[in-house]
This record gives sequence, structure tokens and C-alpha cells, in this order.
Amino acid sequence: MPGAASKRPSRLARGASRATLFPAPWQTSPAREEAAMSDKTFLITGASTGIGAATARAAVKAGYRVALAARSVGKLAALVDELGGKAHALAISCDVTSVDDQKRMVLETLAAFGSIDVAFANAGIGATAMGTEHGDTGNWRDMILTNVFGCAVTAKVCLPELKKSKGHILLTGSRAGRVSLRGSIYGATKWAVTGFGQNLREEVAGTGVRVTLIEPGMVDTPFFDTPKPKALKAEDVANAVMYAVSQPPHVDVAEVLVIPTPEVVG
Repeated sequence: MPGAASKRPSRLARGASRATLFPAPWQTSPAREEAAMSDKTFLITGASTGIGAATARAAVKAGYRVALAARSVGKLAALVDELGGKAHALAISCDVTSVDDQKRMVLETLAAFGSIDVAFANAGIGATAMGTEHGDTGNWRDMILTNVFGCAVTAKVCLPELKKSKGHILLTGSRAGRVSLRGSIYGATKWAVTGFGQNLREEVAGTGVRVTLIEPGMVDTPFFDTPKPKALKAEDVANAVMYAVSQPPHVDVAEVLVIPTPEVVG
């Protein structure tokens, strides 16, 4: 009855999140954030906007130092300032389609922070035109080089350091790499990422390195020209990333498929 004391623990209201009762490490207060600072380094490609930038914010809150790689140096500089400056974050100009750029990315990260504990191969681009018949072949080349080749190169250059730290590599795949989409070359690149991630996990078995595929559905980010209000937010995907990396060493979250909650019809 209202106002009466109960000896039984209250049940969560429908839809309530247990994370609000027991905050995850990346959702702590500013005072606890500062206290949680560690010597671990989180490297992110495609870090200037969207999922990459949201993950950088979450990683710093969880106590990581972050190495932020992207082509948009101006946006990276602003993000570094937002995250507390050079003690917490490093901006690195990097085109992931360039092997030399990615090798330099690793060297600059090590020079600044000394290790790489988490690498997030997140850089990617989308299609400028839909379908095979009407697709832009130049865009196809760019998607394959960025989404597939760039992802594989990130893994290649980071693996020696991740083996030393018994670290974690995450790859941004997509729901489009889990289902068949008519005429989608973009989807084909994400199928390649899915396969690569699964094969990479087998390759590093026994080294202590964990491999996670992050597979979002539609996300409302600068990836699209127009807003997608019913889509996921970049922060939703960043939370999935941080869930995977926050697990104990004996737990490898192999894949995280994150999609918007379907709307009720009728």
C-alpha cells in the first residue's frame, strides 16, 4: 500500500535500465572520471565525427587516453580540446587507405602514450548512389579501400602492440554485413569486414588479443546527408563499444548487433 515500508526489494519499472542503478565505468561523474584515469590507450580511426567521436568521449570518461586518427585535422583538434587536451587525447592526421599513414599513426601513438591497448578500426564511407547499374565505380573503389583495405591495415599495424598489451581490436561492420541488401556494394564491403573479423579472431587465438565486430543498423551521423531521427545515435553505438571493452579478459564479445527498436504499427 502507498507509503508502507516493504521488506522486499522493489522491482524495476517496465523499461527502466539497470545501468541507471549501477553506472558503467564510462558513465561516471566527472570526479570519478578523473580518478579513473589509467595508463591504457584507446586508438580510434574515423574519430573526427559520429561513432568515432562519441566513442572517444566515452573512452576518456572510462579513463583511457585516446589517439584520434582521421583526415579532418581541424575537427580532431577541437575534439582534443573538448576531451581535456594533450594529456588525455592525441590528434593524428591519417588516411586509412595509406599504409604509410597508418604506420605513422601507430608510431605517433606510441611516442605520446607508450602503448596501444584498444584499437577501433572505425573509419568508413558510404555509397553515393544506390545499386549496381547506377552505382559510381569511383565510389566503389573508395569504399573498398576505406571500409575493407583500411580496416585490415589498421589491424595489421596495431597487432604487434595489441599482442604486447593483450589488448582488444574492434571493427566497425554493419547490419548490412549480416543481411542481403539488393545491389548494395556498401553491404558487400561490410560482409567483407564481417568475414575478416571472424578470420582475425581465429588468427589471434591464444595471444590474449580479443576481437569484436560492432554491427550497427542505421545511425544518425554525418555519414548521411540528411538527419535520420528514427535511427540510432552515435552514442548508442559507443555504449556498445564500451560494453565490449569493459568485459574481463576471459570474455571476448565476438559481435554486437545494434539496431533501432522497431516502431509499433497499428
